[in-house]
Amino acid sequence: MENFTLKIEEKTAYITINRPDKMNALNRATLSELSLLLKKMKKDKEVRGVIITGAGDKAFVAGADISEFKGLSEREAFELSSWGHKEVMDEIYNFPKPVIAAINGYALGGGLELAMACHIRVAVEEAKLGLPEVSLGLIPGYGGTQRLPALIGRGRALEMILTGDMVSATNAYEWGLVNHIVEKENLLDKCLSILKKMYTRSPLALTSAIHVVNYGLMNPAKGADEEMKVFSKAYLTEDFKEGVAAFLEKRKPDF
Repeated sequence: MENFTLKIEEKTAYITINRPDKMNALNRATLSELSLLLKKMKKDKEVRGVIITGAGDKAFVAGADISEFKGLSEREAFELSSWGHKEVMDEIYNFPKPVIAAINGYALGGGLELAMACHIRVAVEEAKLGLPEVSLGLIPGYGGTQRLPALIGRGRALEMILTGDMVSATNAYEWGLVNHIVEKENLLDKCLSILKKMYTRSPLALTSAIHVVNYGLMNPAKGADEEMKVFSKAYLTEDFKEGVAAFLEKRKPDF
């Protein structure tokens, strides 16, 4: 890997985008490597959760690599957006294990879209978040126009997108864009503490919950039906049997 470092410890995969000289900008090579890493982490039975962060103390990801946009045809631009959606952002969004974005600095453009694809976002106090694409004559192309309104509502999302302005970590927290704000030295510890609590729960139930929440957001009219279907299937799992037995026996479940 040229653009990432990977550490697996305590059931957790730490994926660090390692391009600090480029503010960890997402070029095609970086996205390709991330796609491959996600596929490996999905299959790795030792990994129960993922933390994605950026190298250095300035940026999580300060955007896409704009130099790669120049000279693209309409078809090439569509293929770039489509590939980024399907192979990276949607892969994270639907990942069967919890994924936390540890936002250690600027999260702009494609960087914010990457963070929004994660299930949970934890930001340092100094973080700045934004979707500045309109200043380039573009709109967000990796899911930003869809995921931002789902997180903070249409009005605030449109204001962020149409002005291209950055917002502070405090505003992002108040609006629901990030789950927690922490001091810089506590960032990874906070992310890990959240994951460790999840590791005490049923992994099958976690995967099912991620699926049903996402399904309902994408298919509002069918979300309740999907919940009932997945809920009933859970009764057939060993995790359910162990969870109920542990509860009745007043002990911790062994998932």
